[in-house]
Amino acid sequence: MKKISLLLTACVLVATLSCKNDKKETEKVVETETTEIEAPADVETTAEDKKIKIALNAKSGSNVTGNAVFRQENGEVTMIAIMSGLEPGTHAIHLHETADCSSDDGKSTGGHWNPTGQPHGEWGAEAGYHKGDIGNFNADDKGNGTISFTTDQWCIGCGDPAKDILGKAIIVHQGADDFTSQPSGAAGARISCAGVIED
Repeated sequence: MKKISLLLTACVLVATLSCKNDKKETEKVVETETTEIEAPADVETTAEDKKIKIALNAKSGSNVTGNAVFRQENGEVTMIAIMSGLEPGTHAIHLHETADCSSDDGKSTGGHWNPTGQPHGEWGAEAGYHKGDIGNFNADDKGNGTISFTTDQWCIGCGDPAKDILGKAIIVHQGADDFTSQPSGAAGARISCAGVIED
C-alpha cells in the first residue's frame, strides 16, 4: 500500500512540474511574440509628406506679387513659385536666412540661407553654393514668371539646421544671379518677399 501511495504521489508531482514547465514555455512564447511585433526603430525616420503655400509681396517700389508652394514628398522638397508684375527678362530667386519681410527693401531677411558656410555659387557647383541659392528664372513679355525646383537637401520641419527651410524667407531679385559675385551674385534689388515659411 505504501508503494502505491508513493507511486501516486510521484505521478502527481511529475504532472504538477510538467504543467508548470508548460506554463513557463507558454509565457516565453508570448514574450517572444510581443517582441517580434514591436515597430522597427527606423519607422520614425520616414519623411512626412507636407505642403506649405505662402504669398510673395512687392518690395523696393515694385509691383511683383505671387505665390510659392513647397511640397515635401518621398524625402524631397519641391518649390513652385508663380509671379507677376516683373520686368521681362531674367531674375534671381533665393531663400534668405530670416523670415522677416517687414522692411520696404526686403533687407530685413538678411543674407542668403547658408547653413554650411559655403561660398555663393550655382546650385550643385563643386566650388560651393548656399542652400538658398535656387537660381534664375525668366519673366515673359507680360511680366509673368514661374520656377520649379526640387532637392533632397531641404526638408520641412525635420529640425536639421542644415536642411530645414522653416523660418526662412524667399526673395525675388530685380536682376539675374551671376553665380560668381560674393556673397550674393549681384542680382540687384529685392523686389518681392515671401511671408514666413512655416508649418
